[in-house]
Amino acid sequence: MKRWSKHWKASKQPRKQRKYYRNAPMAVKHKLVSAHLSKELREKYKARSFPVKKGDEVLIMRGKYKNRSGKVSRISLKTSKIFIEGLTRKKVAGTEIQFSIHPSNLKITNLNLSDQERLKALNRVLNK
Repeated sequence: MKRWSKHWKASKQPRKQRKYYRNAPMAVKHKLVSAHLSKELREKYKARSFPVKKGDEVLIMRGKYKNRSGKVSRISLKTSKIFIEGLTRKKVAGTEIQFSIHPSNLKITNLNLSDQERLKALNRVLNK
C-alpha cells in the first residue's frame, strides 16, 4: 500500500484528507504548517498566510494563552505544532515543558527575514 500520494488531496473524504496530512513528506508538511498574516503584513506582501519559521513573532488567537505574543522557538513538523518562547506549563511531576500550539490558532505579526530562501519565496508571492 502507498504511504503517500499527492492525489489524495483531491479527495473529499475526511479520512483521506487526514491520511494526506499525516503521511505527507516533510517538504509538503512545511507548507501545511502555515499561519495567517496580520493585516499590515497581508497588505505589504499581498498574501493571506505563510509558512511559520523559527524566529517569527506570532500572536495567539485561540485557547488558554489567547492574546499573548512571542517568538517561535521551535517547530515540530512531525506533529505540526509550534513552540513559543515563554509559554510553559507544569507537568504533574513538577517539571516545566514548552506548550505547543497548532498554527491555525496563530497570527504572524512579524516575519523573520534572515533567510534568503524565504525572501525569494516572498518575492515570488509579490510578483504574482
